[in-house]
Amino acid sequence: MEEAPGAGYYPPAICGRCVVPRALVTGANRGIGLALCAELSGQGWEVLGCVREPCGDLEEKGVQQEVLDLDSDASIAELSQRLAGVPLDLLVHNAGISVNDDLAHLDSEALARQYRVNAVGPLLLTRALLGNLSRGSKVAIVSSRMGSLGDNQTGRQYGYRASKAAVNMIGVNLSRDLAPHGIAVGILHPGFVRTDMTRGGGERSPEEAARGLVARIRELTLASSGSFWHADGRTLPW
Repeated sequence: MEEAPGAGYYPPAICGRCVVPRALVTGANRGIGLALCAELSGQGWEVLGCVREPCGDLEEKGVQQEVLDLDSDASIAELSQRLAGVPLDLLVHNAGISVNDDLAHLDSEALARQYRVNAVGPLLLTRALLGNLSRGSKVAIVSSRMGSLGDNQTGRQYGYRASKAAVNMIGVNLSRDLAPHGIAVGILHPGFVRTDMTRGGGERSPEEAARGLVARIRELTLASSGSFWHADGRTLPW
């Protein structure tokens, strides 16, 4: 991984004399991902939104769209090729899927797909885009306190809980491996948010969650890299 600009390096967009930071957000077509794109764009970021299919809402917000299927190694490789030489200041892993399951209703393929998309996908995408990151860049993983062993009081949701516990470990691993390169990794819980995944239930809107997540990302440093935070600033148990 390059730590300084070299051949094929494209500088960030310039606005006057200020460098405009660039972020890539996965799962950008709705809910928290769409709100994150809007929040970052409103704060002056250039935003690339990754979607499985083009999204009119992102187009209206002026967000550049990139097609990505985290369940496909080929799609991840194609995105990496398209973005070759494009520097990223922030990589936000927001895309995820959830299947309601309990002991009486388990499906091995559904369990495996949640693991591939929610845990393996962020790992493989980070690896694929390492050349786009440099010292001072940040990686944010939108996880869930449902992946916390210490906070599990209700059971159920086997696939989702296991996949989020896995991505929490992946985030800690990445924080150790990327620290020598000056790249910090944050693992974040957005709160109980009113989205399609929660069937409209929840305590806060996607916009409220996005504001909290972006605030935590701004606070993220190498010293706090690898920690597990609630969007409201509380640290969470593993």
